This record gives sequence, structure tokens and C-alpha cells, in this order.
Amino acid sequence: MSKKYLPAFILMLVLSLVLAACGGSSSEDTSDEQEQNNEDSSSSEDFEPYTIEHAMGETTIEEKPERVVILTNEGTEALLALGVQPVGAVKSWLGDPWYDHISDQMEGVEVVGDESNVNIEKILELQPDLIIGNKMRQEDIYDKLSKIAPTVFAETLRGEWQENFMTYSKALNKEEEGQQLIEEYDQRLEDFADQAGDKLDQEVSVVRFMPDHVRIMHKDSFSGVILDQIGFNRPESQQAEDFMEKATKERIPAMDGDILFHFTYETGDGAAKEVQQEWLQDPLFKNLEVVKSGEVHEVSDATWNTAGGYLAANEMVNDLEKIFLEEEE
Repeated sequence: MSKKYLPAFILMLVLSLVLAACGGSSSEDTSDEQEQNNEDSSSSEDFEPYTIEHAMGETTIEEKPERVVILTNEGTEALLALGVQPVGAVKSWLGDPWYDHISDQMEGVEVVGDESNVNIEKILELQPDLIIGNKMRQEDIYDKLSKIAPTVFAETLRGEWQENFMTYSKALNKEEEGQQLIEEYDQRLEDFADQAGDKLDQEVSVVRFMPDHVRIMHKDSFSGVILDQIGFNRPESQQAEDFMEKATKERIPAMDGDILFHFTYETGDGAAKEVQQEWLQDPLFKNLEVVKSGEVHEVSDATWNTAGGYLAANEMVNDLEKIFLEEEE
């Protein structure tokens, strides 16, 4: 071959090798893509529609939920515990926009208003295939939500989080996983009770400071249900089966107990913290036997009350373990 044509020949050879390599890569990519499509298709073919009974009636889920919007804080915790990240969720009552204990799991999730003021337009933009909410909060917009996607509502909020958790599990077609998580949680409480022993005989008082008033928490509250399930005693005035008592300072003696937990719903303007400090410094409060014995503990409002779900419940048990079990170690 003439030396004059040698560079051109080498160039053509290199180009042909590059094209061949690209062609092989493209073929492999296509094969991988086809395999993934086949898996997705198989998954879709295996799916069977199911019907959920819930607070608003019955809803049939025709397609596997892939884009879920959740409209309660405790519902968000249920989804995360079940391994499902929602595409949209109502913002946390505390945090920016999520509670500290879930923020690392909520990256990329869109805010769709809050529990009491849902942004329907935002939900529509997200094109969900399942919406989960709560009758107590969103009954008046159920029909509108149902026109966007299949919608499932739990009945109410407060102490019923485990019942709600199972409703959400069924809505996601994850009833077995949900039941397993509840059993694990119940076992954890049972183990705690066994280790705590006669410490359960102590009367546990629970108080919440709000921006404009103070609450003595009763048994039908998030923390109240958990304490009751473990087997703790409560002061006589706190054994009512309702949510809470809105207290005046004359009722401070009703806060006494062997141990007192308090938490503050502080949204950022300092109002609730001011109320807290005013009451903690009140002579009536300082005169409580529980204060004199040094058994007053400040805990997180988010995990002891506001979040109200599976993850918060476990965080609350973490606190109880540290205070009742680790103090002996």
C-alpha cells in the first residue's frame, strides 16, 4: 500500500472498530431494557385488583399503586414504615417541612398543603394512582379527591394509630407486611414491660404546653394509648378515656405523679415556650411532689404527640427505655 494512503486507511480502521463497539453496547443496552420491560410487564400482569372497606365506603384499586399521596402525618409514617415513599404528602405540623425524625426519608417528596388545608391542585399535578386521607380532617373534599384517583380514608385521629396503620397497609396491598410490623411493635412493648417490672406501678403524668393554653393529656391521646398498652399507671385525674383536659393553673395539682413528661407545641414564634416557662416557674408547679423528687422530663412534642404514627411511637419507646431501663446501667 502506498504510504500516501496509509493514514486514511488507519483512520477508517479505527472508525470501524469504534462503530462496532458502539453497536455491541447498544445491543446489550437494548437487551437490558427489554428484560426490565418484561419484568415490569410481568409485575403488572400478576397484579389483581382489590377492594378496600374504609371510613367513606369501599374503593377498588385497579392498578398497582406507584404514585401515592398521603394526607395525614401518621399516614406518612405508615407509608415510610412499609417501605413506600409518597410522591406527595401534607407537611409536618412541626419542621421545615418535615419532622426531624423523618426528614432524611422524605427527600424529593412534594408538599400538598397541610392536614387541614389540602392543596387539591398540587395533588392533581402529581398524577397519583392512590390517595390516602382521613375522614376527620378531609371528609368535605373526599368526592373531589376520588375524581383524581382511588381514595381511601381512615376514620379519625388521636389514639387509633394502629387501626389506621392497618387501613393504610390494606390500601397499599401490604396487609401482611403491616401486620408483621404491628406484631413487632407489640412485642417491643411487651419486652419493655417485662424489663420495667414494678416500675410500671409508678403513676405517669403527661402535660402539653400550647401557645395559648395547657393540656393535661388523658388516655385517648397518642402517648396515653402507648403508656396504657405498656401497662403504666396514670394519676387518677388522667385516667379518663377521652383526649385531654384544658387546664387552668388551679388544676396544676392534677399534674402530680411519680414521674412527669411534658412537651411543647412550639411553631417558631416562641409563644408556646413562653407558656411553658411561665407554668414551670409557677409556685404551684414547683410545689408538686414530682418536681421535688426531680422526676420531671421534657420530651419531643413531635414524637410524643403530634406525628402520631408508627415511627414516632418507636421514638417514644426509645425515650421510655432510656429513662426507665438505662438509668440502672
